[in-house]
Amino acid sequence: MQTKVGMVSLGCSKNQVDAERMLYKIGAAGYKLVGDAALADIAIINTCGFIQSAKEEAIEEILEFAELKKEGRIKKIVVTGCLAERYRHEIAEELPEADAVVGLGENDNIVEILDSLSENIPIERYGVNEQLCLTGKRIQTTLPFFAYLKIADGCNNRCTYCSIPQIRGKMRSVPMEDAVAEAKELVSKGVRELIVIAQDTTRYGEDIYGKCMLPELLKKLCEIDDLKWLRVLYCYPDRITDELLDTIASEEKIVKYLDIPIQHCCGDILRRMNRPGDEETLRKIIAHIREKVPDIILRTTLITGFPGETGEQFDTLADFVKDMRFDRLGCFPYSAEENTPAAEMDGQLSDEEKQHRADIIMEQQMITVDAKNTAMVGKVIEVVTEGFDRYGDCYFGRSAMDAPDIDGKVYFTSPLKKLTTGLFTKVKITSVLDYDLIGEVYDEPAE
Repeated sequence: MQTKVGMVSLGCSKNQVDAERMLYKIGAAGYKLVGDAALADIAIINTCGFIQSAKEEAIEEILEFAELKKEGRIKKIVVTGCLAERYRHEIAEELPEADAVVGLGENDNIVEILDSLSENIPIERYGVNEQLCLTGKRIQTTLPFFAYLKIADGCNNRCTYCSIPQIRGKMRSVPMEDAVAEAKELVSKGVRELIVIAQDTTRYGEDIYGKCMLPELLKKLCEIDDLKWLRVLYCYPDRITDELLDTIASEEKIVKYLDIPIQHCCGDILRRMNRPGDEETLRKIIAHIREKVPDIILRTTLITGFPGETGEQFDTLADFVKDMRFDRLGCFPYSAEENTPAAEMDGQLSDEEKQHRADIIMEQQMITVDAKNTAMVGKVIEVVTEGFDRYGDCYFGRSAMDAPDIDGKVYFTSPLKKLTTGLFTKVKITSVLDYDLIGEVYDEPAE
């Protein structure tokens, strides 16, 4: 009888790609993969360890499976991912319910580790984080029509608040021929949208080719037949070149959407974050992007309550956000992470104040989003169908303006024809609901 293995993958899309590679190896070795880890013999928790809330979520997940193990519903628990890499022996000591703790550098050996669980001896395997394999076959865990294409791992930016360089090491790019080959394989299996990801996509290729090769990679990806949408996330604002913007503007398959996490706009705060720029520079960058790529959708992320952030600096940030009218925005209260320079800085704010400031930014952003969404009423946009909401008795999906999981959705009716997941169709927007659009199918769906 085959041993059943299930996985819960937490955190970012980059971690999800790591999970997909492990799942392929596990399935190819003869284990039976099950979608619900609670129904498995072996449950793998692929953790995130980036900020405090993510760490808490991972620990809660492990403890929930520990209860299932105590009840005899599952047999073994394996902890992988960033939390396992970051805390290593601490996880094994403080969570003895885990039968194996596996660092990133040992992901390639996951089958050997699962095979060893039968010996009932606790396993700790860590290796070197920079040995994490960046290529290889995957079992896709997203909806069938879209997939993430991870083009690099690790980071060289050394922002003072960030633990990623400790966890994942220096930036390592995927060779261009390997990235293109993986993209072609994904498209051959039905993927119509590729989402290009890395810790900093604008540094892609520097370690291999001596310069950023993101524009060239995007052009090669656009040559893939049957690929419809190509989306780019995690672009460092000061590294957005005219070559990149010209590529986005000229290539039909690249959606006019750019994710540029700026974190803050005040020069003093950015310098404490070890990030370049100031308010004037960022205003010029954003204006230049919009000039080069008209109607582009801009997403950003911000941190409120960074050590030393004064009330005046926060007000400047709030005014900046109001003026810039970002299409998509996420704002997070600063999280002090162990062994990062920012955690030792003077001027730490209370959790309540950090969250209060984040709430103000998001309330203000809601006003901007409401105005932009209201302006969409009456327009016809292309939407990819993601599923059917039986409670709302309507379909739902995304337009090119929205990335999966982080942005809004389009809810729409189709009285004349049943739609299938992954189908692209035209939808006329009739109303708005918070961050989402409401509409109806405008014409016959087209592949």
